[in-house]
Amino acid sequence: MILQDQPSAPSLGDSLLERIIRILNHEFISQGGLKVSIISLILLVLVISIAALVSRYARRFLDKRILPRVHMEPGLRYTLLMLVHYVIIVFGVLYGLKLGLSVDLTGVAVILGFLSVGIGFGLQYVAADIISGFILLFERPVRVGDRLRLKDGIEGRVQNISIRSTIIVTNENMAVIVPNSKLIQNELINYSYPSQNVRLNVPVGVAYGSDLEIVSQALIEAARSVDEVLATPEPRVHFSGFGDSSLNLEIRVWINEPHKHPQIRSKVNFAIDRVFRERNIEIPFPQRDVRLRAAPININEDASRETGAADDER
Repeated sequence: MILQDQPSAPSLGDSLLERIIRILNHEFISQGGLKVSIISLILLVLVISIAALVSRYARRFLDKRILPRVHMEPGLRYTLLMLVHYVIIVFGVLYGLKLGLSVDLTGVAVILGFLSVGIGFGLQYVAADIISGFILLFERPVRVGDRLRLKDGIEGRVQNISIRSTIIVTNENMAVIVPNSKLIQNELINYSYPSQNVRLNVPVGVAYGSDLEIVSQALIEAARSVDEVLATPEPRVHFSGFGDSSLNLEIRVWINEPHKHPQIRSKVNFAIDRVFRERNIEIPFPQRDVRLRAAPININEDASRETGAADDER
């Protein structure tokens, strides 16, 4: 009697594993060269995550080990690190598309063509911000650490420049997020470009009849008493004109801490008030002369009125 081998029944574990693998490998999108499954999406996310980690450690290595050996200003260092980050992320995304979704990279141009249609309808502002971000990173009219004053009066220090927006921290320690296109299109004052030395014009008025030579010496003495005022260039006094109630002058001083210009201006004003009090120099306040004129009295008209009243009584 010959015994034949009977096929063993498949185990529950093997059938469940095969079913999971089949579901993960199922291509729910298969058009042309594009094949999308759950496994391919997981692989795409994994590749992009690895690229993000590589970018993070590469920037940290450059910032801690390489760039400190090179004399480079903080703004340029930040720009270089951001460019390294964007390059690694872009290559990671492209490689993930090719490896995970089997996308032919020559078809990326077609995808960008479709995206350009969307940009034309609703994403033009985002595209403008992104392009402006690259302009800021390459042209560098605004750098991290610069002191800015925007057209609408916002003033603060640039903390971060990203691909779409820039973060400005104001004197009140509030973060203002400004789209990059606003920094490119609108006028702004950069106190830190090209150097830290800036000039402050502090206006002051003195009474008519004051000796302007003594006033000029007092203003220069007050400016030199402030520690933050630079000795070179020297403070100078400018006679701006004749006002309604005062002789208008300006003391022009130079500082190298533009982020402290409100505090320095206040110190200069305090010093001017102190020196003027010591030298009895008068700071006038607006005055107006009021003259009262009485109406002329006509004696003949008043006498005729009295005569007419007496006739009425009779």
